[in-house]
Amino acid sequence: MKETIKKIAIVGPESTGKSTMSAYLAAHYHTIWVPEYAREYCEKLTDAPTWQDEINMFYGQVALEKELLPAANRILICDTTFITVKIWSDYTFGKSPQEVLDELPNYHYDLYLLLNIDLPWQEDPLRDFPNMREHFMDVWYKELNALNANYVLIEGTGQDRYDSAVAAIDNYLLHTA
Repeated sequence: MKETIKKIAIVGPESTGKSTMSAYLAAHYHTIWVPEYAREYCEKLTDAPTWQDEINMFYGQVALEKELLPAANRILICDTTFITVKIWSDYTFGKSPQEVLDELPNYHYDLYLLLNIDLPWQEDPLRDFPNMREHFMDVWYKELNALNANYVLIEGTGQDRYDSAVAAIDNYLLHTA
């Protein structure tokens, strides 16, 4: 019987290095990573995301994780989660899609790595809030605490940041083996 795959979510505000960290960790652990579905989705939009777009991104992220899970080696690295849909919907529309709210308590990640905002902002056409990083960092803390999520704050720059993430995952795996 195949070992249960542990799901590790890499989360945080915009421009905290989630995608780069996800790729690094997947290579380090010889596994695969789930890209952020919303990024590819939003690249195709010609206008700001609508309510329906947020729902589509939720379903897309869940489907992509399910599709890639069988190919994972011991752990699956997830570049963000559909909590992002909740955060953006709450900010943009003042509420979240019911589908997201219903699924949040049921969709489990074994460990979250919350990437701090201590990296410089990197311009990107899909990023919107360079002056609201502290706000969204607070929102991430609140969302993870509301889920009673097992999370570790990852700070630092360069190799120190990567080493902290690896240490957090290694520590988790050591204590759950």
